[in-house]
Amino acid sequence: MYNAVNLLLPFAEHGESDGAFHAPGIEEFLGLPALFFEGTPFEINRIILVRLFAVAVMIVLFYIALRKAKRVPGRGQGVAEMALDFVKVQIVDQVLGEKLGRKYLPLLASIFFAVIAMNITGIIPGLNMAGTATIAMPLVLGLVAYVTFIYAGFKEVGPGKFFKNALLPSGVPIPVYLILTPVEFINIFIVRPISLALRLLLNMMVGHLLLVLCFSATHFFFFTADGWFSLFGVGTLLGGFVFTLVELAVAVLQAYIFTLLTSVYIQQSAAEEH
Repeated sequence: MYNAVNLLLPFAEHGESDGAFHAPGIEEFLGLPALFFEGTPFEINRIILVRLFAVAVMIVLFYIALRKAKRVPGRGQGVAEMALDFVKVQIVDQVLGEKLGRKYLPLLASIFFAVIAMNITGIIPGLNMAGTATIAMPLVLGLVAYVTFIYAGFKEVGPGKFFKNALLPSGVPIPVYLILTPVEFINIFIVRPISLALRLLLNMMVGHLLLVLCFSATHFFFFTADGWFSLFGVGTLLGGFVFTLVELAVAVLQAYIFTLLTSVYIQQSAAEEH
């Protein structure tokens, strides 16, 4: 289920250098060495390579499944259509309705599957890190959601009504606007994209650290610890497998939440009145 050897080798030296176990920390995400094009604007490190790989595999799988679509779908086409139908029925149509949902389904489905693809690399042997476990990709996705709900407001109700609905909700006494309008501005135009990015980032980062902690502890107990202390490795190994399953569930759940919230923001922007 999880390639513990590939994951643990970078941390084995830390545990064996002085005979003590050193838990990995957030520094493992920082200063990743360049793998290609070092010193150029196109420098590629491990996590960028993981992102490119995840997106490429997702595109290839959908292309293979849908390139020769038939009225009676085969197995691959059926799975792809079920996945797309899940996004359409369970997220987009539920929030936006059929008419508005049809306009934004391609973008929202792309967000959903891109997030899943980059999240799930955290439990794939040989990759072992989610493409969303550093801030750059969650920020890009948050920016896409930000631009989309502003575009939806401009397109569906016009700039004037969009800003009025967002910053001057009806039914509020005029003096209250002095407090409410700045709060709404911060919430809608600053907090929303940042909260989307941070929610995704922190869930995937914490999941990665938990897996690394379990499997690096397993390596330490089995290969470094003396005597009966090595038996603790059985517990940490079991914990690693359990957290792998949890991380798989979180990968899908975070894609669902990110897409759902983006749909909600689009719906609020496109509403005639709040």
